[in-house]
Amino acid sequence: MPPTASIHGQWTTRLAFILAATGSAVGLGNIWRFPYIAGENGGGAFVLVYLGCILLIGLPVMIAEIMLGRRGRQSPINTMTSLSREEGVSTGWASIGWIGVVTGFLILSFYSVVAGWALSYIFKSGAGGFVGLDASGSEAMFDGMLASPEALLAWHTIFMVMVGIVVARGVQSGLEKAVTILMPLLFVMLLVMVGYAVVQGNFAEGLAFMLAPDFSELSANAVLLAMGQAFFTLSLGMGAIMIYGSYLQSDASIPRTAGVVVGADTLVAIVAGLAIFPIVLGAGLSPGEGPGLIFVTLPLAFGEMPGGLIFGTVFFILLSFAAWTSAISIAEPAVAWLVETVGMTRVAATTVLAIAAWTLGIAALLSLNVWSDYTLFDMGVLDFLDYLTANILLPLGGFLIAVFAGWRMTRGSVSAELAMRSPALFGLWYFLVRFVAPVAILLVFLRAVELI
Repeated sequence: MPPTASIHGQWTTRLAFILAATGSAVGLGNIWRFPYIAGENGGGAFVLVYLGCILLIGLPVMIAEIMLGRRGRQSPINTMTSLSREEGVSTGWASIGWIGVVTGFLILSFYSVVAGWALSYIFKSGAGGFVGLDASGSEAMFDGMLASPEALLAWHTIFMVMVGIVVARGVQSGLEKAVTILMPLLFVMLLVMVGYAVVQGNFAEGLAFMLAPDFSELSANAVLLAMGQAFFTLSLGMGAIMIYGSYLQSDASIPRTAGVVVGADTLVAIVAGLAIFPIVLGAGLSPGEGPGLIFVTLPLAFGEMPGGLIFGTVFFILLSFAAWTSAISIAEPAVAWLVETVGMTRVAATTVLAIAAWTLGIAALLSLNVWSDYTLFDMGVLDFLDYLTANILLPLGGFLIAVFAGWRMTRGSVSAELAMRSPALFGLWYFLVRFVAPVAILLVFLRAVELI
Protein backbone atom coordinates (compact mmCIF):
# COMPACT_ATOMS: atom_id res chain seq x y z
CA MET A 1 0.00 0.00 0.00
CA PRO A 2 1.22 3.54 -0.73
CA PRO A 3 1.93 5.73 2.33
CA THR A 4 -0.84 7.95 3.67
CA ALA A 5 1.41 11.02 3.76
CA SER A 6 4.46 12.13 1.81
CA ILE A 7 7.78 12.03 3.67
CA HIS A 8 8.58 15.37 2.04
CA GLY A 9 5.69 17.19 3.77
CA GLN A 10 2.54 18.73 2.35
CA TRP A 11 1.07 22.07 1.34
CA THR A 12 -0.31 23.95 4.34
CA THR A 13 -3.39 25.08 2.39
CA ARG A 14 -5.25 24.26 -0.81
CA LEU A 15 -4.35 27.76 -2.04
CA ALA A 16 -0.67 26.89 -1.74
CA PHE A 17 -1.17 23.91 -4.06
CA ILE A 18 -3.16 26.04 -6.50
CA LEU A 19 -0.41 28.66 -6.62
CA ALA A 20 2.28 25.98 -6.98
CA ALA A 21 0.49 24.06 -9.72
CA THR A 22 -0.39 27.28 -11.55
CA GLY A 23 3.24 28.35 -11.22
CA SER A 24 4.27 25.04 -12.76
CA ALA A 25 1.83 25.48 -15.65
CA VAL A 26 2.51 29.18 -16.28
CA GLY A 27 5.85 29.45 -18.06
CA LEU A 28 7.56 30.92 -21.07
CA GLY A 29 5.02 29.29 -23.41
CA ASN A 30 2.07 31.11 -21.82
CA ILE A 31 3.67 34.52 -22.16
CA TRP A 32 4.41 34.38 -25.89
CA ARG A 33 3.48 31.07 -27.55
CA PHE A 34 -0.24 30.94 -26.82
CA PRO A 35 -1.00 34.55 -27.85
CA TYR A 36 1.08 34.16 -31.00
CA ILE A 37 -0.45 30.91 -32.25
CA ALA A 38 -3.94 32.16 -31.36
CA GLY A 39 -3.47 35.29 -33.45
CA GLU A 40 -2.07 33.34 -36.39
CA ASN A 41 -4.73 30.60 -36.38
CA GLY A 42 -8.07 32.30 -36.32
CA GLY A 43 -7.89 34.49 -33.20
CA GLY A 44 -11.12 34.04 -31.26
CA ALA A 45 -12.02 30.94 -33.27
CA PHE A 46 -8.76 29.30 -32.17
CA VAL A 47 -9.34 30.41 -28.57
CA LEU A 48 -12.78 28.77 -28.58
CA VAL A 49 -11.31 25.48 -29.85
CA TYR A 50 -8.47 25.77 -27.34
CA LEU A 51 -10.91 26.26 -24.45
CA GLY A 52 -12.84 23.22 -25.61
CA CYS A 53 -9.63 21.18 -25.70
CA ILE A 54 -8.70 22.41 -22.22
CA LEU A 55 -12.03 21.12 -20.89
CA LEU A 56 -12.01 17.83 -22.83
CA ILE A 57 -8.30 16.93 -22.61
CA GLY A 58 -6.29 19.14 -20.29
CA LEU A 59 -8.59 19.19 -17.27
CA PRO A 60 -9.40 15.42 -17.27
CA VAL A 61 -5.71 14.48 -17.53
CA MET A 62 -4.72 17.00 -14.84
CA ILE A 63 -7.36 15.54 -12.49
CA ALA A 64 -5.97 12.06 -13.23
CA GLU A 65 -2.35 13.09 -12.61
CA ILE A 66 -3.16 14.86 -9.31
CA MET A 67 -5.23 11.84 -8.27
CA LEU A 68 -2.35 9.43 -8.94
CA GLY A 69 0.06 11.66 -7.04
CA ARG A 70 -2.12 12.01 -3.95
CA ARG A 71 -2.97 8.31 -3.85
CA GLY A 72 0.71 7.33 -4.13
CA ARG A 73 2.18 10.06 -1.88
CA GLN A 74 5.70 9.50 -3.28
CA SER A 75 7.87 10.55 -6.20
CA PRO A 76 6.29 9.70 -9.57
CA ILE A 77 8.48 6.59 -10.01
CA ASN A 78 7.69 5.14 -6.58
CA THR A 79 4.06 6.27 -6.78
CA MET A 80 3.47 4.36 -10.00
CA THR A 81 5.30 1.29 -8.65
CA SER A 82 3.11 1.28 -5.51
CA LEU A 83 -0.14 1.92 -7.38
CA SER A 84 0.65 -0.84 -9.89
CA ARG A 85 1.05 -3.31 -7.04
CA GLU A 86 -2.06 -2.02 -5.29
CA GLU A 87 -4.12 -2.48 -8.46
CA GLY A 88 -2.57 -5.88 -9.25
CA VAL A 89 -1.11 -4.84 -12.61
CA SER A 90 2.42 -4.97 -14.02
CA THR A 91 4.99 -2.78 -12.29
CA GLY A 92 6.06 -1.86 -15.80
CA TRP A 93 3.58 0.99 -15.36
CA ALA A 94 6.28 2.60 -13.22
CA SER A 95 7.62 3.70 -16.62
CA ILE A 96 5.12 6.57 -16.35
CA GLY A 97 7.16 7.88 -13.43
CA TRP A 98 10.47 7.30 -15.19
CA ILE A 99 9.26 9.10 -18.30
CA GLY A 100 8.15 12.05 -16.19
CA VAL A 101 11.40 12.32 -14.22
CA VAL A 102 13.62 11.96 -17.29
CA THR A 103 11.50 14.43 -19.27
CA GLY A 104 11.64 16.97 -16.46
CA PHE A 105 15.42 16.60 -16.21
CA LEU A 106 15.89 17.11 -19.96
CA ILE A 107 13.54 20.11 -20.02
CA LEU A 108 15.26 21.71 -17.03
CA SER A 109 18.63 21.51 -18.77
CA PHE A 110 17.64 23.68 -21.76
CA TYR A 111 14.82 25.61 -20.07
CA SER A 112 17.47 27.10 -17.77
CA VAL A 113 19.38 28.34 -20.81
CA VAL A 114 16.31 30.07 -22.30
CA ALA A 115 15.30 31.48 -18.90
CA GLY A 116 18.79 32.95 -18.73
CA TRP A 117 17.92 35.03 -21.81
CA ALA A 118 15.02 36.59 -19.89
CA LEU A 119 17.27 37.32 -16.91
CA SER A 120 19.82 39.05 -19.11
CA TYR A 121 17.13 41.20 -20.74
CA ILE A 122 16.04 42.53 -17.34
CA PHE A 123 19.42 44.23 -17.11
CA LYS A 124 19.56 45.22 -20.78
CA SER A 125 16.22 47.01 -20.35
CA GLY A 126 17.08 48.52 -16.98
CA ALA A 127 20.31 49.94 -18.38
CA GLY A 128 18.41 51.68 -21.19
CA GLY A 129 19.55 49.23 -23.84
CA PHE A 130 16.23 49.41 -25.71
CA VAL A 131 16.13 53.21 -26.01
CA GLY A 132 16.64 54.33 -29.59
CA LEU A 133 16.94 50.75 -30.80
CA ASP A 134 16.14 50.01 -34.44
CA ALA A 135 15.23 46.64 -35.99
CA SER A 136 18.76 45.71 -37.00
CA GLY A 137 20.06 46.80 -33.61
CA SER A 138 17.50 44.65 -31.77
CA GLU A 139 18.36 41.61 -33.88
CA ALA A 140 22.06 42.26 -33.34
CA MET A 141 21.53 42.47 -29.57
CA PHE A 142 19.76 39.10 -29.49
CA ASP A 143 22.14 37.41 -31.93
CA GLY A 144 25.11 38.80 -30.03
CA MET A 145 23.83 37.23 -26.81
CA LEU A 146 23.35 33.84 -28.47
CA ALA A 147 26.81 34.04 -30.02
CA SER A 148 28.50 34.48 -26.63
CA PRO A 149 28.92 31.15 -24.81
CA GLU A 150 30.41 32.98 -21.82
CA ALA A 151 27.33 35.19 -21.38
CA LEU A 152 24.91 32.29 -21.88
CA LEU A 153 26.84 30.16 -19.39
CA ALA A 154 26.77 32.91 -16.77
CA TRP A 155 23.00 33.42 -17.00
CA HIS A 156 22.34 29.67 -17.23
CA THR A 157 24.37 29.19 -14.05
CA ILE A 158 22.61 32.00 -12.18
CA PHE A 159 19.17 30.64 -13.08
CA MET A 160 20.06 27.06 -12.09
CA VAL A 161 21.34 28.31 -8.72
CA MET A 162 18.05 30.20 -8.22
CA VAL A 163 16.11 26.99 -8.87
CA GLY A 164 18.37 24.91 -6.63
CA ILE A 165 18.06 27.27 -3.66
CA VAL A 166 14.27 27.03 -3.69
CA VAL A 167 14.04 23.26 -4.24
CA ALA A 168 16.69 22.45 -1.61
CA ARG A 169 14.65 24.21 1.10
CA GLY A 170 11.80 21.68 0.86
CA VAL A 171 8.05 21.75 0.35
CA GLN A 172 6.93 24.38 2.87
CA SER A 173 10.09 26.46 3.37
CA GLY A 174 11.11 26.35 -0.29
CA LEU A 175 8.41 25.55 -2.84
CA GLU A 176 5.41 26.92 -0.94
CA LYS A 177 7.12 30.08 0.27
CA ALA A 178 8.45 30.83 -3.22
CA VAL A 179 5.14 30.41 -5.05
CA THR A 180 3.12 32.33 -2.45
CA ILE A 181 5.40 35.31 -3.11
CA LEU A 182 6.17 34.91 -6.82
CA MET A 183 2.73 34.03 -8.18
CA PRO A 184 0.83 37.03 -6.74
CA LEU A 185 3.68 39.27 -7.94
CA LEU A 186 3.46 37.68 -11.39
CA PHE A 187 -0.30 38.34 -11.58
CA VAL A 188 0.15 41.94 -10.40
CA MET A 189 2.91 42.60 -12.95
CA LEU A 190 0.80 41.09 -15.71
CA LEU A 191 -2.10 43.40 -14.84
CA VAL A 192 0.29 46.37 -14.73
CA MET A 193 1.49 45.43 -18.21
CA VAL A 194 -2.12 45.27 -19.47
CA GLY A 195 -2.75 48.72 -18.01
CA TYR A 196 0.34 49.99 -19.80
CA ALA A 197 -0.87 48.36 -23.04
CA VAL A 198 -4.25 50.10 -22.70
CA VAL A 199 -2.64 53.53 -22.18
CA GLN A 200 0.32 53.36 -24.55
CA GLY A 201 -0.56 50.64 -27.05
CA ASN A 202 -3.26 50.00 -29.61
CA PHE A 203 -5.50 47.95 -27.35
CA ALA A 204 -8.43 47.67 -29.77
CA GLU A 205 -6.24 46.30 -32.56
CA GLY A 206 -4.41 43.97 -30.16
CA LEU A 207 -7.72 42.64 -28.84
CA ALA A 208 -9.00 42.06 -32.37
CA PHE A 209 -5.78 40.35 -33.46
CA MET A 210 -5.99 37.82 -30.68
CA LEU A 211 -9.70 37.36 -29.99
CA ALA A 212 -11.70 38.35 -33.08
CA PRO A 213 -12.87 35.03 -34.57
CA ASP A 214 -11.67 34.26 -38.08
CA PHE A 215 -12.99 30.82 -38.94
CA SER A 216 -11.33 30.89 -42.37
CA GLU A 217 -7.97 30.46 -40.57
CA LEU A 218 -9.23 27.55 -38.46
CA SER A 219 -7.77 24.60 -40.38
CA ALA A 220 -7.51 20.99 -39.24
CA ASN A 221 -3.89 21.72 -38.40
CA ALA A 222 -4.99 24.64 -36.21
CA VAL A 223 -7.34 22.33 -34.30
CA LEU A 224 -4.49 19.87 -33.67
CA LEU A 225 -2.32 22.82 -32.64
CA ALA A 226 -4.99 23.87 -30.12
CA MET A 227 -5.15 20.31 -28.77
CA GLY A 228 -1.39 20.21 -28.35
CA GLN A 229 -1.24 23.62 -26.68
CA ALA A 230 -4.05 22.66 -24.28
CA PHE A 231 -2.07 19.61 -23.18
CA PHE A 232 1.42 21.10 -23.00
CA THR A 233 0.49 24.37 -21.30
CA LEU A 234 -0.60 22.57 -18.12
CA SER A 235 2.77 20.85 -17.43
CA LEU A 236 1.15 17.43 -17.85
CA GLY A 237 3.15 14.24 -18.32
CA MET A 238 6.43 15.40 -16.74
CA GLY A 239 5.75 14.34 -13.14
CA ALA A 240 5.51 17.90 -11.79
CA ILE A 241 1.74 17.86 -11.26
CA MET A 242 1.93 14.31 -9.89
CA ILE A 243 4.54 15.17 -7.25
CA TYR A 244 2.70 18.37 -6.33
CA GLY A 245 -0.47 16.27 -5.99
CA SER A 246 1.35 13.99 -3.53
CA TYR A 247 1.67 16.98 -1.18
CA LEU A 248 -2.06 17.84 -1.36
CA GLN A 249 -4.24 17.41 1.74
CA SER A 250 -6.53 14.38 1.77
CA ASP A 251 -9.69 16.44 2.23
CA ALA A 252 -9.04 18.82 -0.70
CA SER A 253 -11.33 18.37 -3.72
CA ILE A 254 -9.13 17.35 -6.64
CA PRO A 255 -11.63 18.27 -9.40
CA ARG A 256 -12.34 21.74 -7.97
CA THR A 257 -8.66 22.40 -7.30
CA ALA A 258 -7.64 21.28 -10.79
CA GLY A 259 -10.40 23.46 -12.27
CA VAL A 260 -9.01 26.54 -10.54
CA VAL A 261 -5.47 25.76 -11.75
CA VAL A 262 -6.64 25.25 -15.33
CA GLY A 263 -8.69 28.44 -15.21
CA ALA A 264 -5.80 30.48 -13.83
CA ASP A 265 -3.36 29.12 -16.40
CA THR A 266 -5.73 29.87 -19.28
CA LEU A 267 -6.44 33.36 -17.93
CA VAL A 268 -2.71 34.13 -17.75
CA ALA A 269 -2.23 33.03 -21.36
CA ILE A 270 -5.06 35.25 -22.61
CA VAL A 271 -4.11 38.25 -20.46
CA ALA A 272 -0.48 37.93 -21.62
CA GLY A 273 -1.68 38.36 -25.17
CA LEU A 274 -3.69 41.42 -24.16
CA ALA A 275 -0.48 42.85 -22.65
CA ILE A 276 1.87 42.04 -25.53
CA PHE A 277 0.00 42.64 -28.78
CA PRO A 278 -1.34 46.16 -28.11
CA ILE A 279 2.23 47.21 -27.29
CA VAL A 280 3.65 45.62 -30.45
CA LEU A 281 0.88 46.89 -32.74
CA GLY A 282 0.86 50.32 -31.09
CA ALA A 283 4.51 50.69 -32.09
CA GLY A 284 3.64 49.77 -35.68
CA LEU A 285 5.53 46.48 -35.50
CA SER A 286 4.65 43.00 -36.75
CA PRO A 287 3.16 40.57 -34.20
CA GLY A 288 3.99 37.57 -36.40
CA GLU A 289 7.51 36.98 -35.19
CA GLY A 290 7.16 33.71 -33.26
CA PRO A 291 10.03 33.27 -30.76
CA GLY A 292 11.54 36.57 -31.88
CA LEU A 293 8.43 38.39 -30.64
CA ILE A 294 9.76 38.53 -27.09
CA PHE A 295 13.46 39.14 -27.61
CA VAL A 296 13.50 41.13 -30.86
CA THR A 297 10.15 42.83 -31.47
CA LEU A 298 9.11 43.77 -27.92
CA PRO A 299 12.41 45.53 -27.10
CA LEU A 300 11.79 47.73 -30.16
CA ALA A 301 8.30 48.57 -28.88
CA PHE A 302 9.55 49.35 -25.37
CA GLY A 303 12.32 51.49 -26.83
CA GLU A 304 9.79 53.67 -28.69
CA MET A 305 7.11 54.07 -26.02
CA PRO A 306 6.95 56.45 -23.04
CA GLY A 307 7.92 54.61 -19.85
CA GLY A 308 9.34 51.78 -21.93
CA LEU A 309 12.50 51.51 -19.82
CA ILE A 310 10.50 50.81 -16.66
CA PHE A 311 7.83 48.62 -18.20
CA GLY A 312 10.30 46.70 -20.36
CA THR A 313 12.20 45.84 -17.19
CA VAL A 314 8.97 44.82 -15.42
CA PHE A 315 8.01 42.61 -18.36
CA PHE A 316 11.27 40.64 -18.33
CA ILE A 317 11.09 40.27 -14.54
CA LEU A 318 7.60 38.82 -15.10
CA LEU A 319 8.96 36.45 -17.74
CA SER A 320 11.77 35.35 -15.41
CA PHE A 321 9.34 34.72 -12.54
CA ALA A 322 7.18 32.56 -14.80
CA ALA A 323 10.23 30.55 -15.85
CA TRP A 324 11.42 30.21 -12.24
CA THR A 325 8.14 28.81 -10.88
CA SER A 326 7.99 26.32 -13.76
CA ALA A 327 11.59 25.21 -13.31
CA ILE A 328 11.29 24.45 -9.60
CA SER A 329 8.32 22.17 -10.31
CA ILE A 330 10.25 20.42 -13.08
CA ALA A 331 13.16 19.70 -10.70
CA GLU A 332 11.03 18.43 -7.82
CA PRO A 333 10.15 14.89 -9.09
CA ALA A 334 13.79 13.85 -9.56
CA VAL A 335 14.86 15.37 -6.24
CA ALA A 336 12.03 13.56 -4.41
CA TRP A 337 13.06 10.25 -6.00
CA LEU A 338 16.72 10.69 -5.00
CA VAL A 339 15.67 11.42 -1.40
CA GLU A 340 13.30 8.43 -1.22
CA THR A 341 15.30 5.83 -3.10
CA VAL A 342 18.99 6.72 -2.80
CA GLY A 343 18.68 8.09 0.73
CA MET A 344 20.24 11.47 -0.03
CA THR A 345 19.50 14.57 1.98
CA ARG A 346 17.34 17.08 0.13
CA VAL A 347 20.25 19.49 -0.25
CA ALA A 348 22.50 16.76 -1.68
CA ALA A 349 19.80 15.51 -4.07
CA THR A 350 19.13 19.03 -5.32
CA THR A 351 22.84 19.65 -5.81
CA VAL A 352 23.31 16.45 -7.82
CA LEU A 353 20.30 17.16 -10.04
CA ALA A 354 21.22 20.81 -10.57
CA ILE A 355 24.81 20.01 -11.52
CA ALA A 356 23.70 17.25 -13.92
CA ALA A 357 21.07 19.47 -15.60
CA TRP A 358 23.49 22.42 -15.66
CA THR A 359 26.10 20.25 -17.42
CA LEU A 360 23.67 19.08 -20.10
CA GLY A 361 22.55 22.71 -20.43
CA ILE A 362 26.11 23.66 -21.38
CA ALA A 363 25.84 21.38 -24.42
CA ALA A 364 22.51 23.05 -25.25
CA LEU A 365 23.92 26.58 -25.08
CA LEU A 366 27.06 25.65 -27.02
CA SER A 367 24.82 24.32 -29.82
CA LEU A 368 23.77 27.94 -30.39
CA ASN A 369 27.32 29.05 -31.19
CA VAL A 370 30.59 27.08 -31.14
CA TRP A 371 28.90 23.68 -31.61
CA SER A 372 26.38 24.91 -34.17
CA ASP A 373 27.83 22.59 -36.82
CA TYR A 374 27.17 19.49 -34.72
CA THR A 375 23.62 18.14 -34.99
CA LEU A 376 21.39 15.29 -33.84
CA PHE A 377 18.82 14.33 -36.47
CA ASP A 378 19.61 17.63 -38.24
CA MET A 379 18.95 19.62 -35.04
CA GLY A 380 21.23 21.35 -32.59
CA VAL A 381 21.31 19.96 -29.04
CA LEU A 382 18.88 22.56 -27.66
CA ASP A 383 16.41 22.12 -30.52
CA PHE A 384 16.71 18.33 -30.28
CA LEU A 385 15.99 18.31 -26.54
CA ASP A 386 13.02 20.61 -27.11
CA TYR A 387 11.65 18.38 -29.89
CA LEU A 388 12.23 15.13 -27.99
CA THR A 389 10.49 16.31 -24.83
CA ALA A 390 7.61 18.32 -26.33
CA ASN A 391 6.74 16.03 -29.22
CA ILE A 392 7.52 12.54 -27.92
CA LEU A 393 8.04 12.21 -24.17
CA LEU A 394 5.34 14.57 -22.87
CA PRO A 395 2.53 13.14 -25.07
CA LEU A 396 3.68 9.61 -24.23
CA GLY A 397 3.61 10.35 -20.50
CA GLY A 398 0.19 12.01 -20.68
CA PHE A 399 -1.24 9.20 -22.80
CA LEU A 400 -0.06 6.56 -20.30
CA ILE A 401 -1.43 8.56 -17.34
CA ALA A 402 -4.87 8.66 -18.97
CA VAL A 403 -4.74 4.94 -19.83
CA PHE A 404 -3.59 3.91 -16.33
CA ALA A 405 -6.20 6.05 -14.55
CA GLY A 406 -8.96 5.06 -16.96
CA TRP A 407 -8.18 1.42 -17.69
CA ARG A 408 -5.74 -0.11 -15.18
CA MET A 409 -7.02 1.32 -11.89
CA THR A 410 -10.35 -0.04 -10.71
CA ARG A 411 -13.28 2.33 -10.94
CA GLY A 412 -13.69 1.96 -7.19
CA SER A 413 -10.12 3.09 -6.44
CA VAL A 414 -10.46 6.12 -8.69
CA SER A 415 -13.89 7.03 -7.33
CA ALA A 416 -12.70 6.75 -3.72
CA GLU A 417 -9.73 9.07 -4.29
CA LEU A 418 -11.65 11.69 -6.26
CA ALA A 419 -14.73 11.54 -3.99
CA MET A 420 -16.91 13.44 -6.47
CA ARG A 421 -20.33 14.22 -5.05
CA SER A 422 -22.04 14.07 -8.44
CA PRO A 423 -22.14 10.60 -10.07
CA ALA A 424 -22.94 12.29 -13.41
CA LEU A 425 -19.82 14.49 -13.28
CA PHE A 426 -17.68 11.51 -12.28
CA GLY A 427 -19.13 9.52 -15.17
CA LEU A 428 -18.35 12.36 -17.58
CA TRP A 429 -14.76 12.66 -16.33
CA TYR A 430 -14.31 8.88 -16.48
CA PHE A 431 -15.52 8.79 -20.09
CA LEU A 432 -13.21 11.67 -21.08
CA VAL A 433 -10.12 10.16 -19.45
CA ARG A 434 -10.81 6.69 -20.86
CA PHE A 435 -11.77 7.55 -24.43
CA VAL A 436 -11.49 11.20 -25.48
CA ALA A 437 -8.15 12.22 -23.91
CA PRO A 438 -6.10 9.18 -25.05
CA VAL A 439 -7.35 9.47 -28.64
CA ALA A 440 -6.75 13.23 -28.73
CA ILE A 441 -3.25 12.92 -27.27
CA LEU A 442 -2.47 10.16 -29.77
CA LEU A 443 -3.53 12.45 -32.64
CA VAL A 444 -1.32 15.25 -31.30
CA PHE A 445 1.58 12.79 -31.00
CA LEU A 446 1.15 11.48 -34.55
CA ARG A 447 0.97 15.01 -35.91
CA ALA A 448 4.10 16.00 -33.97
CA VAL A 449 6.12 13.13 -35.45
CA GLU A 450 4.61 13.93 -38.86
CA LEU A 451 2.74 10.68 -39.31
CA ILE A 452 -0.55 12.42 -40.14
